[in-house]
Amino acid sequence: MWTVVYIAPTKTIAERIQGILENEGVLVHLKTVELDGNDRGSIEIQVPEGEAEEATEIITEHLGRLR
Repeated sequence: MWTVVYIAPTKTIAERIQGILENEGVLVHLKTVELDGNDRGSIEIQVPEGEAEEATEIITEHLGRLR
């Protein structure tokens, strides 16, 4: 089962988080909830339930550099 670990405000940030998580060996699925013409909106970062804690820690470590 996929679990949302972060909701990115832009497509660029979602893709950067996806790359970081995949480099750490975490499976990632992006789900666009809402997106405007400027690639801003809500993109869910989803990972398998068993990897959610690890993914959250990785995102927290990198969050300051993503904005």
